[in-house]
Amino acid sequence: MVKWSGFSLNNQPIRYKLIIHFLLIGILPAIGLGVLIDWTASRIIERQVNDYTIQMIGKVNDSLEHYVENAQNMTYLISFDPNVNKFMEHGTYDEMAIRTFMMGFTTLHTEVASIVIANNKGDYISNEMYMRSTKSLTQDDWYKQAVQSKGIFRIIGHPSGRNLASHVDYKDSDVVSFVRAVVDPLTQDVKGVIMIDLKLRVFAETVKDVRLGKSGYLMIVDDSGDTIYAPDHPLLQKLPARPLLEGVVPATSGTYSAEVDNRSLQFIYRTSPFTNWMTVGVFPSNEPVSEMREIRFYVVSFAFLVCLLGITASYYLSHSMSRPIGQLMSFMQKAESGDLTIRYWGDRQDEVGKLGRSFNTMLAQINRLITLTEVQERQKREAELRSLQAHIKPHFLYNTLDTIQWMARRRNADDVAEVVGSLSKLFRIGLNRGSDMIPLAEEFEHISSYMNIQQTRYSGKISFKLSLDPAVGQLYVLKLMLQPLVENAIYHGVKERRGPGVIDVSAAEEDGAVVLRVADDGAGIPPDKLTRLLSKLETISSVGGSPDGIGVQRDPVGSEGRPSADVLLGGSSQGGGSSSGGEGGSGYGMMNVQARVRIAFGDDYGVKIESQVGQGTVVTIRHPIIRYLDK
Repeated sequence: MVKWSGFSLNNQPIRYKLIIHFLLIGILPAIGLGVLIDWTASRIIERQVNDYTIQMIGKVNDSLEHYVENAQNMTYLISFDPNVNKFMEHGTYDEMAIRTFMMGFTTLHTEVASIVIANNKGDYISNEMYMRSTKSLTQDDWYKQAVQSKGIFRIIGHPSGRNLASHVDYKDSDVVSFVRAVVDPLTQDVKGVIMIDLKLRVFAETVKDVRLGKSGYLMIVDDSGDTIYAPDHPLLQKLPARPLLEGVVPATSGTYSAEVDNRSLQFIYRTSPFTNWMTVGVFPSNEPVSEMREIRFYVVSFAFLVCLLGITASYYLSHSMSRPIGQLMSFMQKAESGDLTIRYWGDRQDEVGKLGRSFNTMLAQINRLITLTEVQERQKREAELRSLQAHIKPHFLYNTLDTIQWMARRRNADDVAEVVGSLSKLFRIGLNRGSDMIPLAEEFEHISSYMNIQQTRYSGKISFKLSLDPAVGQLYVLKLMLQPLVENAIYHGVKERRGPGVIDVSAAEEDGAVVLRVADDGAGIPPDKLTRLLSKLETISSVGGSPDGIGVQRDPVGSEGRPSADVLLGGSSQGGGSSSGGEGGSGYGMMNVQARVRIAFGDDYGVKIESQVGQGTVVTIRHPIIRYLDK
């Protein structure tokens, strides 16, 4: 049952339940679908934006590599020029021809800011640059780095602190420098260095038109982390380091996030294998894509429309379904007040209509049952009267037997008096004032009387043993349980053997229950008949109620910690056992005892049989411990 702060859904009218049900199955899935679409679309768009940015960065890298590759090719072409070789080898050279040759490069390639050719003596030739002082150029860092590279094209980046100045007055941050040493192929000695400056404007034009969202942009950094290019108003001055896993080489491309100045920024990068520069896309992480805003607008509109239609439809449907149910409920209330003439009128073919017609049928059946109950009550009173009259006969019978016993003793017929006395006790205990339960001691007294009669009948053939534990003598048991078992032992056990036999009857408390045993040393039961008999006993269960009307209240804890019965609510019927097992040993008496015990106390109690041919039979009754009777 659903409860919220005293609110119970089960206590609400069905109309409200239906409204809540329709809202739950209509609106919640729509909202959930909207959230799922928003989440899925944002992930897909984010992935597509990342892929698109990576591709765009790749194209930017291709353009940058093209410019750098042109600069590399220029260094090779310049180094192959004869006049340049003569200059490098300190021979006779035509300086004007060299200047004209270099001017052709700067004219054809507008991205070239300047070209400088310097030999190992510190002499240089350049159209656009001049020395700031008399200090030799061989002492500059760019020259030393070129010499260290041994003829390999090298990217210097933004120049700083060099002994050169431009006629155009370029700032160091306006150009990017590239150098290559010219090496003698035979001696591997450095003859000189060629330096080319490319205008940063060319790189800016390549990336400035690329925008990532509202405020995102591209920037270029070299392999040392120094910025080659960034827009005028960047979101950050220096790129944060990429998160690295221990022992893992950083990927050449990918994405990562970082907190910069209390802002969450997203970075998408790709490294050029040629220049080793890294082009990075920078944009705020929480900046939505325009397509995502449009999708969210449609999703919210859809969810709002579904909610509106769902509330309207749920109200209408709940009203149409709850109204006939309310009408039927009012009819039931009238019937509850005693008006059984009320009837449901309607031609609906749905469940409500069927329920109404069933309601009409139920009222008609109730009227018939009331009439039938009146007839049965009248018959019951007649049966009770006949039962009272029938109880007069047993009373008269055992009173007459007492008279015969008295007369036999006066005539010294002691054997006749003993048999008549035993028979009188049988009737008296069997009647027991109409109760089904007797003390176990009286049950043993009853079976003792029965044994006396049988010993008189089978003189010398049968002997009996009675063993009653005094601790269980006052416990209550179902009456007349032992007599059918002893009768079976006589007629199907001892009587069938040669010579006299012994029947041993005992009772004791075992495992929280009263265990009654009837053992004989007779002929025993053949295995096939024993199997059939055991099968019949097991088919008898407590299902179906007790024909004797017996109910039991059990002790929470009996002997040895097991549950036991304390109070038995006895009925007034007499549930005695049957006679012998009958011809062929069908065991009807045992079946009767098994049924009485299991119906009264459950399937944990009842009759068990153990038998071996030629050795005898042991029949055990497991009975609950019952200490008190509810009078």
